[in-house]
Amino acid sequence: MKVKRFFLHLFGVCFFIVFVSLGFSAGYFIVSGIYRLFHLHTSDYLRHMAEVVSSLLTMAFVGLLISLFTNSKRHNLFHEILDALSRIAKGDFNVYLDLKVGRENQFTKLIDHINHMAKQLKQLEEMRQEFISNVSHEIQSPLTSIMGFAQALQYDQLTKEERNHYLSIIETESRRLSKLSDNLMKLTSLESKHHPFDRHSYRLDQQIRTIILACEPLWLEKGLELDVSMEKAIIIADEDLMSQVWTNLFHNSIKFTPSQGMIRVHLEKVDDKTIVKISDTGIGISKKDQIHVFERFYKADKARDRSKGGSGLGLSIVKKIIEMHEGTILVESEEGKGTTFTITL
Repeated sequence: MKVKRFFLHLFGVCFFIVFVSLGFSAGYFIVSGIYRLFHLHTSDYLRHMAEVVSSLLTMAFVGLLISLFTNSKRHNLFHEILDALSRIAKGDFNVYLDLKVGRENQFTKLIDHINHMAKQLKQLEEMRQEFISNVSHEIQSPLTSIMGFAQALQYDQLTKEERNHYLSIIETESRRLSKLSDNLMKLTSLESKHHPFDRHSYRLDQQIRTIILACEPLWLEKGLELDVSMEKAIIIADEDLMSQVWTNLFHNSIKFTPSQGMIRVHLEKVDDKTIVKISDTGIGISKKDQIHVFERFYKADKARDRSKGGSGLGLSIVKKIIEMHEGTILVESEEGKGTTFTITL
């Protein structure tokens, strides 16, 4: 940086010397030309004074031209920047200023910041539109089912079994809508940074064991085998939020593990970290889908998830809660062999 500054100063000194030399040379030739043209004969003192004045006027004139040119470019630069900001304010984020302003200065930094801001706002707008599209799609599906079966119930020829079947479908789809609404509100609350966050010390192993026992009817129904190995672990966290994490992950393992499969829960302390692994012998997740599983509404198999009532928001909520606790969550999976979620706190 110091070397660069030295060469800039050296270049400035050289430019000044050359500019002054050219100015005095121009003044000399101008006065000499006037003397020859008009055949003037004056003292050397007056002639030298005329040359000095002519040189100064020449340098001033050149400086004025440079100033006008620079101000014109600066005016155009400000006009482009104001136009870009106006477009951004109106919601047009397809803005990119490709203005050449010479060496790096406050204007190049301003242009870089405007380009970065436009890019970030464009990404946010695309995410917003995608989010609205996904919400609309998720709501439309159960609403269509409810409307269709509600109309079917108007036929008097329906048997009692058919009527009860249609009512059961309407109830299931209504619960899906309610769960979707609840998850959306939960995710919005978590991201608003105003969600209650009550950290306190508690036994993590006891919390996970309680959730496993609460899910006993679900894993017994599918004849799943459980392998639970947990060390005593005390953490400082929001107990209610962390309960949502373990409930969601454990329910997913039960949901996507075939009958007679196995679920493993392992908890260990490594130095100052607490590591929890929840593994299953379920259907697994493809490599392509693993990088997207924590995105909102993403479903590795949309048809399968819909049949099981998933909304694609559960893992987004899990990841957000883990991040609030400054932890990490990773997924490892192989299709047909199972999935492992590793949480480090």
